[in-house]
Amino acid sequence: MSTWSQTFTYLDGEWFEGNKPIIGPRTHAFWLGSSVFDGARAFEGVTPDLDQHCARLNRSAKAMWLKPTMSDEAITNLALEGVKKFPKDAALYIRPMYWAERSGATSVPPDPESTRFCLTIYEAPLPKPTGIAITRSPFRKPTAETMPINAKAGCLYPNNGRALMEANARGFDNCILADMLGNVAELATANIFMAKDGIVYTPAANGTFLNGVTRQRVLKLLREAGHEARETTLSFEDFDNADEIFYVGNFGKVAPVRRLEGRDLQPGPLYRKARELYWEYAHSA
Repeated sequence: MSTWSQTFTYLDGEWFEGNKPIIGPRTHAFWLGSSVFDGARAFEGVTPDLDQHCARLNRSAKAMWLKPTMSDEAITNLALEGVKKFPKDAALYIRPMYWAERSGATSVPPDPESTRFCLTIYEAPLPKPTGIAITRSPFRKPTAETMPINAKAGCLYPNNGRALMEANARGFDNCILADMLGNVAELATANIFMAKDGIVYTPAANGTFLNGVTRQRVLKLLREAGHEARETTLSFEDFDNADEIFYVGNFGKVAPVRRLEGRDLQPGPLYRKARELYWEYAHSA
């Protein structure tokens, strides 16, 4: 097992170095899944869209019946304080979290008044954009009637985890999940894009997956640069026939897909433009 990278965690008004345990077996989030989180990046001296990630954390908390204990601005400022604890050139992952400590009525729902907050920042190198191999997943994204998909909630991720494990067992790095109607939603860990005949496409944010901060930023940057970028309903067949495929997310930012099932792909011009535009934005924001 690999050792922990350098980590700082803010909890109950104090910074701790290392992997400090913060919950116990009776914590509501530990056994009933009431945690929410977000993820932001610090790399090459920049923290793009950090404020948006912190704001989304508070929205997620409310969607999960938690009671945010810090303002958007306070979380952002605390994260910037934590980043300064590391070398200036460190690639960091910034993870603020809320969870319920106690149960509410009838023990299953959380007690909003017991909401706790922590912020963990740790070294996490940006993955090199060498490209990944992806496959179709037999698993599907839930609907709003079955899961709290309007929150970045920990309870959503076991489904993505089993999808990844199944794909990994077949020799793939990641997988495309469809919604309940069979339309492409996203990868198990990121939003997905494709290009065909000079036009960029990505699945419309239909409520079955989070409309990612980096997803929104890349769409905006492409459009401002004069490229046609459409949000629409897409099928697996659309991706089978794509000229290029890439994915975006906070952990790896913008990276290419090099293989879909048995079909090899090359990083294309629209992927390269998306990555170039994002890097320019990140270093000018």
